[in-house]
Amino acid sequence: MRPTSSIAALPRTAGAVPVHGSARIISWARVRASYAYWRAQYAKTWRGTAISSVAAPVFYLAAMGWGLGSLVDKHGRIDGVRYLAFVGPGLMAATAMQIGAFESTWPVLGAIKWHRTYHGMLATPLTVDDVLAGHLLWIATRVGTSSAVYLAVVAAFGGVGSWWAPAALLGALLTGMAFAAPVTAFAATVDNESGFSVLYRFVVVPLFLFSGTFFPISQLPGWLHPVAYATPIWHGVQLCRDLTLGRVHPLLVGVHVGYLLGWIVVGALLARRTFRQRLVV
Repeated sequence: MRPTSSIAALPRTAGAVPVHGSARIISWARVRASYAYWRAQYAKTWRGTAISSVAAPVFYLAAMGWGLGSLVDKHGRIDGVRYLAFVGPGLMAATAMQIGAFESTWPVLGAIKWHRTYHGMLATPLTVDDVLAGHLLWIATRVGTSSAVYLAVVAAFGGVGSWWAPAALLGALLTGMAFAAPVTAFAATVDNESGFSVLYRFVVVPLFLFSGTFFPISQLPGWLHPVAYATPIWHGVQLCRDLTLGRVHPLLVGVHVGYLLGWIVVGALLARRTFRQRLVV
């Protein structure tokens, strides 16, 4: 099934689709067709994002790891390591969070309201579950590839100290999807993009700054510690950092992975519900 002819060029319906369109069991072939549409769309714009995907980690690590890091290291180590080794994996996880959040906001609302891409897909044998799974799979691809580039840059800067580091890609992927799944559920409920500004201003940006990415959680006021520990980004940052530094404690790794998986599963179930409410009569 060619995405440009069988998905993108489908007739757009005026509203939601009949309920029987979501009643069938999810199919990998149909999920792959949904995924192929997003891949084909990205094939037209990948050059712009490819440049930013490489430039962003280089500039971040040069500024934070070498610039600020040289000053921090003069006064001692952070968590027993150089600041570059501390902040590098944290930035990778935080970037995965940002990519996951972005890919599940405007693209989702656009596919529902502005371009009505989902409606076109649902005019084919695809079900709501197929459409959702294909889009989430594409978001996971974007998070995973961007995280791989980030990890390569961190390694090139000398911020990797263990053979466990490649496993940090899984940690970044789980982190990104732990945000993408619930944000996708939220995006399917809004009628305009103003809600996304609130999401970024009061959720994504504060989590980026106060999740242990740039400094240990112990530096925060005591009453904020439980709040930080409850966020998926803290678990993602810790998981990526422990793996790149070789501090692999099976129990802690299991806790981090399980917590992130919980957010993904719950978010996907909520997204399934909100997608059906928005797209099915």
